[in-house]
Amino acid sequence: MTALDIRPVQTSPELYRWRWPALAVILAGSVMEVLDGTVTNIAGPTMRDQLGGGTSLIQWLGAAYLLAMTAGLLTGGRLGDIVGRKRMFLIGVIGFTAGSLLCALAFSPETIIAARIVQGLFGAAMIPQGMGLMKEMFPPKELAVAMGLFGPVIGLSAVGGPILAGVLTSVDWRLIFLINLPVGAAAALAALRFLPASRPAGGVRLDLPGALLASAGTVLIVFPLVQGGEHGWPAWSFAMMAASGAVFAVFAAYERRRAARGGDPLMAPSLFRKRAFVSGMATGAIYFAAFAGFFFVIGLYTQLGLGYSPLKAALTGVPASLGMIAGMGVAQAARRHGRKVLLAGAVVMGLGVVGVIAIASPGVSPWQLAPALAVTGLGSGLIMTPYFGIVMAAVEPQETGSASGTLTALQQVGGALGLALLGTVYAGTGSVRMTLWAAAGMIAATFVAGLLLPKQAREDADVVH
Repeated sequence: MTALDIRPVQTSPELYRWRWPALAVILAGSVMEVLDGTVTNIAGPTMRDQLGGGTSLIQWLGAAYLLAMTAGLLTGGRLGDIVGRKRMFLIGVIGFTAGSLLCALAFSPETIIAARIVQGLFGAAMIPQGMGLMKEMFPPKELAVAMGLFGPVIGLSAVGGPILAGVLTSVDWRLIFLINLPVGAAAALAALRFLPASRPAGGVRLDLPGALLASAGTVLIVFPLVQGGEHGWPAWSFAMMAASGAVFAVFAAYERRRAARGGDPLMAPSLFRKRAFVSGMATGAIYFAAFAGFFFVIGLYTQLGLGYSPLKAALTGVPASLGMIAGMGVAQAARRHGRKVLLAGAVVMGLGVVGVIAIASPGVSPWQLAPALAVTGLGSGLIMTPYFGIVMAAVEPQETGSASGTLTALQQVGGALGLALLGTVYAGTGSVRMTLWAAAGMIAATFVAGLLLPKQAREDADVVH
């Protein structure tokens, strides 16, 4: 049994009767996580003005959350196997809501970053449980429909989140976190009523050393990328990045040894002998970094560079979100073309970013930015929709859980790296065009890495969100 390894259990007729309300609870948790992963892109400059702190604070508002989420995802999935998914979901949603309250009460850069870490850690306990709970509750014919609801819901959250952040930040930025309190309380009560009390898996042990090594390696690469530029790239920043590679090497060796001894590794070592999976990891890491970094920089540029209000900056990003939803729809309709859809998405997204570069100038209006942002979002949707299924095509059934957890963690790591890399370039140069050229280069690298992916997704591959 591996992290996020989902094995269906026998469910009673009464349990099946509540499957759709239970799905709504799972979706509510996912929406909260998506919203809080993006709101600081809009609220960040206002939060820095009121809380103090240097340029890196805006980056850390997002990076701390993503890092904590990444550090806890695989462990959270494993704990769901050990103690039960309903219990871990409740722990996650209650802790996430408490973390939101801490964010709203923050009074300094240190306290807001600590509160964001709390949010991320408990989000990592909540999010991995959804897929397993769904596979327990839904019969096979309905499961695909239930999973298919995630894309539109997450897409609508991406549209509504920045707008909501802009509206609330124009009143008080603390409201973007306080709004989670009633939502989280309702989700917790509904989870108690509707989620199934799944049976914990027997004989599964937590790979705590593996979790600590993976978390340490991630922090050692992201921390110097965020802080190094502000301190003039001292020697310690390069030493930390070098140490990150060494820690990940130790992690890989430890996981192989644990698997060879019959233990439960955090990641299945056999995955890394599959070229398709390794190339999928490379493709995903680059894409998610470009995606998160691009929209982070656009949020900064519209407010700090163009002087837009938080609400105006949020509304400026709506065409990109709408384009993303359209891209997801097109990708679903064209899914028989597999890898070609993803590669086409990289081309379209790259053209959109180049369009933003061409338009960006002092005094540019949201209406002028809208077409290029919509094209960028369209390309993003074309990439994201087929990506997970294509990568999972090479994965054996017994590796599915570990592969799902690895890709979900990779999504968060890529986002954190994108915030750090492109945020550092923008802070250091002050040039949005230079920064976006770096993003365009990352998207070109996504295309190249994507050429190594399998041509088609496996129809029965698990979907990862």
